[in-house]
Amino acid sequence: MQRVCFLLKVKADRLVEYTQRHQAVWPDMLDALSRHGWHNYSLFLGNDGLLVGYLETPDFDRAVAGMQSEEINARWQAEMAPFFETLDSGAADTSLLTLTEVFHLA
Repeated sequence: MQRVCFLLKVKADRLVEYTQRHQAVWPDMLDALSRHGWHNYSLFLGNDGLLVGYLETPDFDRAVAGMQSEEINARWQAEMAPFFETLDSGAADTSLLTLTEVFHLA
């Protein structure tokens, strides 16, 4: 299982609403994430807007590509894009800054 950690930056004036939106993620979106191998997926948000994501998946590239084939993901990404400071690709899920794992205690 591949462990993936990534960073994004939420706009300071959107932190509360971003958090609220994630308390009610659409059921179809949750189903799509699970179907495409996004397991143990968590998001952590700092007061400065730093968003840290973590997930486990058999193949991260395949997990991202699978979500790209989902209409529900396109709608979710379009709604969430205005929450972020900078998105290289215009969508959060394809603008992730992934980190290199340097240590893991099993």
